[in-house]
Amino acid sequence: MELEAVYKGKKVFLTGHTGFKGAWLLQWLYLLGAEVKGYALAPVSEDDLYNLIEGNTLCHSIIADLQDSARLEKEILSFQPDFIFHLAAQPLVRLSYEVPSETFLVNAIGTAYVLDAIRKLQKPCTVVLITTDKVYENKEWVYPYRETDRLGGYDPYSASKACAELVINSYQQSFFNLASFTQHRKGIASARAGNVIGGGDWAKDRIIPDIVRALRVDHPVTVRNPQAVRPWQHVLEPLGGYLLLGAKLAAEPLRYSGSWNFGPNAEDNKTVGELVDIAITTWGSGNYEYPPLTAQPHEAGLLKLDISKATNELRWHPKYKAAEAIARTLVWYKAFSQDRTVARQLVHEDIMAYLHA
Repeated sequence: MELEAVYKGKKVFLTGHTGFKGAWLLQWLYLLGAEVKGYALAPVSEDDLYNLIEGNTLCHSIIADLQDSARLEKEILSFQPDFIFHLAAQPLVRLSYEVPSETFLVNAIGTAYVLDAIRKLQKPCTVVLITTDKVYENKEWVYPYRETDRLGGYDPYSASKACAELVINSYQQSFFNLASFTQHRKGIASARAGNVIGGGDWAKDRIIPDIVRALRVDHPVTVRNPQAVRPWQHVLEPLGGYLLLGAKLAAEPLRYSGSWNFGPNAEDNKTVGELVDIAITTWGSGNYEYPPLTAQPHEAGLLKLDISKATNELRWHPKYKAAEAIARTLVWYKAFSQDRTVARQLVHEDIMAYLHA
């Protein structure tokens, strides 16, 4: 499907546009010719990708809190969007142990606030709400999770996103029921992806930013859980899935409403230790250490997604194997470390390379 034909000239409301994934999606939407209004907290540093790509030149940016429901509603209704992509979140597992109630408020109640505003939107609108692969009750087994599997969450982050999925399902049944689509005219879908990597992520306690921070100053990379298996994927993989889902949902809302997994092929998962090896090789120098860690918060050791629904029904397929995604990400950071003025160019080049992969 030609995405430019779908999004060019359309109004897209993007929450979380100042975040890592949000900034990548913002530049992609800009390249597609969409008119974007962003709603998010202010970026916290000059190194945030949003600032590096001059995000204020790519959209109408609203700096506000997702918990300000009145402001959120005002900005959505005044914009009259054709599409809404809801990415705003408290996205960090380890931070969720420090601010658990805030994590639930932002991720679950914040999603309800978005849906409340959509209820009052008196026009057709296509809505893609982003959660995570961690919404499933993780049994640490080898089987990949399907969209119909039980929701759960050990840590506050995972549980808050599972709650967000329950909120979405409730609103879908109660206010955006497919049986009454001709009245509300809203296509609603949730997208589940995780362990996303790519240039410009500086978040604390994420493996790639931690690796880059160490390599830039020639310090050993500290690896907490070297045997943990994750479905690593380049940031453009799920973002391409979200855009394709939005396009299909706009065309056939009755068919494409619901939840969708986006991840790598099942056999392509790699351990944290393997990721670090590839990163150091790509960077060209560095080493790592496995220090003894005690009293660490629980983090899942194994989690895989079944992406057969997306591949069969959306015709979406991952383009990069995990090793290439890791290498591309480190190439981005290496180039940026040599010239920080090229961030926007690097994002553009990565998007174009992905489109032609």
